[in-house]
Amino acid sequence: MKPALPLDGIRVLDLSTVLAAPVTATFLGDFGAEVVKVEEPRHGDFTRGTATGERSPYWAQEARNKKSVTLDLRTPHGQGLVRSLVPLFDVVITNYRPSTLSSWGLDPDSLRAVAPDAILVYVTGYGLTGPYSDRGSFDRIASAFAGLTYVTGDPDREPVRSGYSTIDYMAAYLGAFSVVTALYHRDTAGGGGQVIDLALYEAGFRASEDALTSYATTGRVRERLGNRNPKIVPASDFTTSDKRRISLHAGTNPLFRKLAALMERPELPGLPQYATRAARAENAESLYTTIADWVARHTADELTGLLNSAGIPASPLMNIADIAADPHYLERGTITTVDDPDFGRLPMAAPIPRLSETPGQIRTTGPALGEHNTEIYEGLLGLSSQEVADLHADGVI
Repeated sequence: MKPALPLDGIRVLDLSTVLAAPVTATFLGDFGAEVVKVEEPRHGDFTRGTATGERSPYWAQEARNKKSVTLDLRTPHGQGLVRSLVPLFDVVITNYRPSTLSSWGLDPDSLRAVAPDAILVYVTGYGLTGPYSDRGSFDRIASAFAGLTYVTGDPDREPVRSGYSTIDYMAAYLGAFSVVTALYHRDTAGGGGQVIDLALYEAGFRASEDALTSYATTGRVRERLGNRNPKIVPASDFTTSDKRRISLHAGTNPLFRKLAALMERPELPGLPQYATRAARAENAESLYTTIADWVARHTADELTGLLNSAGIPASPLMNIADIAADPHYLERGTITTVDDPDFGRLPMAAPIPRLSETPGQIRTTGPALGEHNTEIYEGLLGLSSQEVADLHADGVI
């Protein structure tokens, strides 16, 4: 028998779409929360990836551990139905623009009036306040506004966005953390409900290291540096003899000595131009040329083994095919495989982080559109079967 999960008994209403806000709910569901996902009746959520509300492999992962109900939030009847549902939930998560939320009666004041003890999570593009609060946003836009895109890429080329929706998932982790913090305040510290106001760009900005403090004290603007760090040398990516790329980090003095010994160049750390971190940063070009020549004589797999055996952190640049077959991902359980009704044995990202006593679980994969309408509208809200049928006939659900 599987152990009880830490968020058992917490009920979450997911009124959001694409991507940080619904993934916040997914993270909570991984650790036991009952998550009810509200979807548009005809086509379902955008993340389904289909025009007719069918399931996709992506949906199977990102909507796992959720129940699906259909509801048209754009209709007055649908908005009233949501306000009837909200008091039955501990947590409500949404990500529509503030003006839309106000017009639907889902703004913080309206929801606090009907559910004063609920945790109300608003993951919006620019937050609920400020001059840009009603602008739309997605991961790409948030990355641009947070300064992340500007510093990403090679210095002699245009900036590039991350290949994944990095800020969406970073914001989802912040969202889940904020929910658990607010629940602790309510349920353990004797507090009440509260509003969580999380702007999508803030997740990216919080990852900007010392860019702001450095600018404030020196006037320097962080620029693109490609794969290098100007203060930590050597730490970069290199091309191997089999034309793969490998990343290594030997930026501390002890690690650099190990790298020099492995390269059969033990004299390097004793040279004035490489003897200290500051010296190596000043003479990075010549050092990187020496390392690149050495790397080019080895295959990626060979070099990964040599470097890690010597205690030097290194990894090939992994694509998803590499990851899917990697023994560490599989043995550790970072990837898990689940049974899905449409896709059979389906690998997906496992619940993280790993908890020793109450690890996350994938109890179900993403649901069919409206699969839980009867359970929620009749069983939880207390509507009659005829009322539910009428709602369906009217296109409300």
